[in-house]
Amino acid sequence: MLPLIALAFIAIPIVEIAVLIKVGGAIGAWNTIALVILTAIAGTALLRAQGLATLARVQDSLARDIFPAHALFDGACLLVAGALLLTPGFVTDALGLALFLPPVRGLLRRLIWHRLQGRAGARIWVNGEEAGPRGPGGPDPGPGGPAPTIEGEWREVDPPADSRRGRGDGNGEDGGGR
Repeated sequence: MLPLIALAFIAIPIVEIAVLIKVGGAIGAWNTIALVILTAIAGTALLRAQGLATLARVQDSLARDIFPAHALFDGACLLVAGALLLTPGFVTDALGLALFLPPVRGLLRRLIWHRLQGRAGARIWVNGEEAGPRGPGGPDPGPGGPAPTIEGEWREVDPPADSRRGRGDGNGEDGGGR
């Protein structure tokens, strides 16, 4: 993974410079600069509009006691899209604009979901139920598999004072002397 990230840090600026030179040669340097600034302004406006809508969906889901997984993923995509649009260049702008499209985010979400499900040891929980290979309807993990997790709330309750006296230890004996 690290070599891939290092390659991206090297390749993306080189590709951006090459595209900027081509576009600048075709429409002129000042028009290219204006276009780069315009995409940054448009990206900021799109981020503001879609970001507020996503925030409203998160708040609505939380108000209904539903974990807002899709809305949070959309918010992360919008954050990356905004960063890409603020980065000078046409390739990053194209990627950023693509992330603003809900169908692209949905496709990306499904791809990541299936990738996570296929990884050994990955456990995905949706609305309190495990989804994926070991989830509802999935195969039993077997004796060597993980123990089931039970979530719940508890509180310790002291028995009433009269039930503690003279009742014994619960195994049929009265606890008194003979």
